[in-house]
Amino acid sequence: MPRYAAFLRGVMPVNTSNADLKRAFDAAGFTNVVTVLASGNLAFDARAQSNATLEKKAEDAMGKVLGSAFLTFVRSIEELEALIASDPYRGLRVDPAAKRIVTFVRKPPASKPALPIERDNARLLRFDDGVLYSAYLPTPKGPVFMAMIEKAFGKEQTTRTWQTLGRVARA
Repeated sequence: MPRYAAFLRGVMPVNTSNADLKRAFDAAGFTNVVTVLASGNLAFDARAQSNATLEKKAEDAMGKVLGSAFLTFVRSIEELEALIASDPYRGLRVDPAAKRIVTFVRKPPASKPALPIERDNARLLRFDDGVLYSAYLPTPKGPVFMAMIEKAFGKEQTTRTWQTLGRVARA
């Protein structure tokens, strides 16, 4: 049975627990469900289906079990491993000290933004196949990259660090 990863938008310890998320994913019929960190990352096994079908199943189950659902982005572990192996930051001149982030976007914007977009040590670099690759250096202004992403790509997205993707791919 294939293994998948789910990345949920807006999850944090104050609005749901990993145990509740696991319960919802179990109720969706997924097996071998594990949570990774406390920010809406799960890995699970399921019959081979489209990512969109699995996203809908997860969101429907969260609605029933939790009373509300989090926007869900599903990728197979195989897709994640290929993404990581492709090194999408190669050739983008990213400062070695910069934090690399990946944003899954539900629908591309009507007009594709001209990249790179840069502001306050944050850079939106590349957008391929529904995934935005960015990097930033922390500043006293906080995570300005989040506002930049939302302005350029809308709210139907969720962001993870490069390190988190690796952890989820190994879960």
